[in-house]
Amino acid sequence: MKKVKGFTLIELVVVIVILATLAAVALPRFTSLQRDARIAKLNAARGAVTAASALVHSTLLARNGQADTNVCPNTGITANNNTSVCSESGVITVANAYPAVTAFGTAGILSAAGLTTIFNPTQTQLQAEGYDYVVSGSDATFEVIGGPTPANCSFIYTQAVPNAAPAISGITTSGC
Repeated sequence: MKKVKGFTLIELVVVIVILATLAAVALPRFTSLQRDARIAKLNAARGAVTAASALVHSTLLARNGQADTNVCPNTGITANNNTSVCSESGVITVANAYPAVTAFGTAGILSAAGLTTIFNPTQTQLQAEGYDYVVSGSDATFEVIGGPTPANCSFIYTQAVPNAAPAISGITTSGC
């Protein structure tokens, strides 16, 4: 007589119950990791904006009011020490010796921070990297998209005023 080998119905049901229990426990933790990743990305963007602002300012201080005499890469123009500074990738617009808040198409704090591999990204290119950038007057809001409320997964860079550094807010994570 030939003996048939295989799983019994009870064994299959037990395995399915164990897998369902693991999925129920693991899924909330996986969701939490996505939120943690968005918060980490937001912190990294804030750090990049802070560092870019300090680097542009220190470049202007080191030049001590002397305009850059070399043509900036990829532009064919020479930066003016009062309104722009040359970077390795191109010209960055400045205001009060710090990167300016500019709209898409003009390199300012967004381009200086280097959140994408493209020097002066479009909104579509920036969103492909998981960020958004909203300008309102002299404020630029940097958002990490992907959470339930991207506007509440953000921080604000306020353009420098005379004799003061730009203000960079703390991060808002309630929408991450």
